[in-house]
Amino acid sequence: MLWILCLVFCGLLAGTRADPGALLRLGMDIMNQEVQSAMEESHILEKMAAEASRPQPGGKAIKGLSNMKVKDVLVPVITLDFIPGVGIFQCVSTGMTITGKSFTGGNMEIIVVLNITATNRILQDEETSIPMFRSEGCEVILVSVKTNLPNNKAINKFLDSTLRKVLPGLMCPAIDAVLVYVNKKWTKLTDPMTVGQMGTVKYALTSSPATTASHILVDFSPVVQVQKGVAIQLAADGAIPEFPEGPAKGSQLLLSATFLTAELALLQKPLEVNIKDRRVGKLAQTTGTLAGFIPEVAKAYPKPKPLLTKVRISKPPKVTMKPGKSLMHLHGSLEMFAARKHHKHPKSLFVLEAHFSLEIHYSVCENRLQMATSLDSLLNLSQESSSIGDFNEKKLTSFVTDYLQKAFVPVVNDVLHVGLPLPDLLAINYNLAELDIVENALVLDLKLE
Repeated sequence: MLWILCLVFCGLLAGTRADPGALLRLGMDIMNQEVQSAMEESHILEKMAAEASRPQPGGKAIKGLSNMKVKDVLVPVITLDFIPGVGIFQCVSTGMTITGKSFTGGNMEIIVVLNITATNRILQDEETSIPMFRSEGCEVILVSVKTNLPNNKAINKFLDSTLRKVLPGLMCPAIDAVLVYVNKKWTKLTDPMTVGQMGTVKYALTSSPATTASHILVDFSPVVQVQKGVAIQLAADGAIPEFPEGPAKGSQLLLSATFLTAELALLQKPLEVNIKDRRVGKLAQTTGTLAGFIPEVAKAYPKPKPLLTKVRISKPPKVTMKPGKSLMHLHGSLEMFAARKHHKHPKSLFVLEAHFSLEIHYSVCENRLQMATSLDSLLNLSQESSSIGDFNEKKLTSFVTDYLQKAFVPVVNDVLHVGLPLPDLLAINYNLAELDIVENALVLDLKLE
C-alpha cells in the first residue's frame, strides 16, 4: 500500500552515476510519516469495505453467506522493512466486523483481526520515465476471529475456509487502489523549477536508486538550463562527494559543490552592476577619496568628482566546500569612472582585475535553498588599464576590500534571494532541515514535523 511510496526512488531511470549532482538518502523516518499521512488521506480501507458491502453486478454469492456487510474497520498499523535490491516489504495490521446472514439462517457477526502483507516492486513508465508500482505476493493472514455463531469444529472450519476465500479478494485490491493514489503524487517529480527569470533546474533521475537494509539511495543528475538556452554542464573535476561516515540517522539530501556552481552560473549576469552610491561606508565616493590612495588621481582631478563603478564578472561563480566552510569565488573587473557635467559620458579612470571570495551562509526558506554571503578575502588585485597613468594598485587593497563588502556584497545577496529549488518529493518540509557543510558538499539532515 502507501508504504511502497519509498519505491518511487528504486527504479527511476536506470544507469550509472556520471555527473556529480545531488544524492537523496531516504530513511524509514520519513517513509513512515509519508505512508501514514497518505493512508489517512486516502481512507482506502474504509472505501474498500464500503465497496465490498455493495451488491456487485454479476458477482457470485459466497456459499453460506448472504447480505454481507463490512463495518468498523480498525485504523491500520503499518510496518515497513527495506528489502535490499528489491524495494519494500510491508505489513498492514487491521481489523473489521463482517455482518450478514449465515448458513444457519441467523444473523452473523464476525470480528476479524488480520495482517495484509505484500512485496512491492518498482517498474518504469517507458514514455514518461516516471515510476509505476506493482504489488507481488499479497497475502491475508488471519490473526484472530470472533463470532456470535456457536463454537464448534464444523462452524470454525467453515469460517476459516470462507474467510480465506473472501478476504484476499476484499483486501488485496486495496493495494492496487493505493498505488494509483501514490503514482499521482509523483507526476511533478522531474518538472523543471525556475531560478528567478534566469533559468530552470530539473532533478532528472538518471541512475537506478538502490535499496539497502536501512535506506533508499537516489541519485540525481540535475539539468541546469539557461532560460531558452542550453544546459550548463556540471564539471566532473574531482572525487564524487559522499554522505559523512558514521551510523545512519535518518533521511538526508546531499547537494554537491559542482551542482551549486552550475546553478549559480544562471545568476552570473545579474551580478554585473553599475554602482552610483555617493557613500560606501564612511567613505564618500569621489575622486578626492581616491586621491588619498592614489596621488595620480589628484593630479588629474584637482576638484573632486563623483565616482561611478562598473562591476563585471568574467567567469561563472565557483563554489568550494571544506568541512564547516563554503566559499563563492568570483573573478571580475572593477572599472571606476569620474562623473562629468553637461550629460557627458563619465571618464574611465582605471580597470582593476580582481579575484575575491565570499563566505556562503546557507539556510532554507519556503523549501528553497537560500544563500547569504560576506566577504572572505581579496585574493588578487591587478591593474588592467589606466587613464591616469601607472600607479601601484596594491595601495587600493583596503579601499577595494571595503568597497566590495559594503557596496557589492549587498548586490550579491539581493540576487541570491531568489533561492535555489530543492527536489519536490514526498511533500518533504526542507525548512526543518539541519544543514552541514562537508567536503565538496552541503548535507541537509531532514527532520519530521
